[in-house]
Amino acid sequence: METKKLYKSREKMIAGVCGGIAEYINIDPTLVRLAWVLLFFAGCTGLLAYIVAAIIMPEKPAELN
Repeated sequence: METKKLYKSREKMIAGVCGGIAEYINIDPTLVRLAWVLLFFAGCTGLLAYIVAAIIMPEKPAELN
């Protein structure tokens, strides 16, 4: 059984966080980006969460592309 891991996407707009989350849960990255924008306008929690995720999430290894 293959274990899924969360990585930043190599096809990124800013840091690859939204793309990586979208790849992990198999949805369109645009939906994840819209969720981040909504969180941003809900008291800037989206900005803080994005920065933390950009720091914590590892880059996707080249051999997994």
